[in-house]
Amino acid sequence: MAVFKRNYRQYDGPVTPAWSRFLILPRYAFKNVFRSRLLLVFYVLSFVPTIVFGAFIYLRHNATFLETFQVLPRDFMPVDAQFFFIYLSFQASLAFIITAFIGPGLISPDLANNALPLYLCRPFSRAEYVLGKMSVLIILISAVTWIPGLLLIFMQTNYAGLAWLTDNLRVPVAVLLASWLWIIVISLLALALSAWVKWRVIAGIGLFIIFFVLAGFGNTINVILGTQWGTLIDLASLITNIMHFLFMGEGLQGSIPVWSACLALAVLCALCLRLLNRRLQAYEVVR
Repeated sequence: MAVFKRNYRQYDGPVTPAWSRFLILPRYAFKNVFRSRLLLVFYVLSFVPTIVFGAFIYLRHNATFLETFQVLPRDFMPVDAQFFFIYLSFQASLAFIITAFIGPGLISPDLANNALPLYLCRPFSRAEYVLGKMSVLIILISAVTWIPGLLLIFMQTNYAGLAWLTDNLRVPVAVLLASWLWIIVISLLALALSAWVKWRVIAGIGLFIIFFVLAGFGNTINVILGTQWGTLIDLASLITNIMHFLFMGEGLQGSIPVWSACLALAVLCALCLRLLNRRLQAYEVVR
C-alpha cells in the first residue's frame, strides 16, 4: 500500500520460534519431492526389504510355522549383528538412490533463479538454510534406515526377550551411528553438488560418478601399487568399513584402518561444507 496513507501497522501476530525457522524449507520442499510418480513408487518399494526382514524374524519365532514345515530355529540365519549389518547395507543402497534423485534439486533452483537473497535478507542464516535443505534428506532417509531398523530390533526383542537385547547392545547403537553417518555424508555431498552444478540431471550423475568411478580408480591404485590406501577415495568402501566395525567390532579384512576411513570421511564433509559456504552468498561480486 502507499506510504502516504499512513494506515499500515506493524505485524503483531504469532512469530515462528528462531530455533525452528529452518523447518519452513522442508515444509514446502515436500510438496515438490514426490511430484514424480516413479520416485514415489520407488520410495514406497524401499520399505519392502523391511517387511521381508520383519517376516523373517516373525517366522523364526512362530511355533506353528516351525511345526508345520518341520524346521528348527537354528535352520534359519541367526538374528544378530550380521543380520542387521546386511539389512542396513541394503537399505543404505536404496537411500543412496533416493538421494541421487532428490538431493541435486534442492539448492540449484534457488541459485538459478537468484532466490537466495530472498532467504538471507530475512532473519535466516546460511547455516539454517543448509540445515533446512538437508533436513529434507534426513527425514526421508531416516524413514528407510534407522527408524525401521530400530523397529526390527524391537520386534526381535519382543520375541526373543530382553536377554537378546542385553547380549546384543552393540546392534541398536550400530544401527543409529551407521545410519547417521551415511545420512550426513551423502546429504552434504548431494547439497554441494546441487550448489555447484546448475543442471539437476548432471548433479545426480555426478553423485554416481563420485561413488562408482572413484571406486574404480581406488581399486586400480590398489592393484598397481600393491596397497590398500587407494580405498581412501572409495567412499562406499570407507563407509562399509566403518559400518562393519560398528556392528562386528572390527574393520573389513584387508582394508585400511577404521581410523583412516573416519578421517577421510571427515575431510570430505569439511570440504562439502567449505564448498557450500563458498557458493551460498547473499550476493555475488562480478569483476
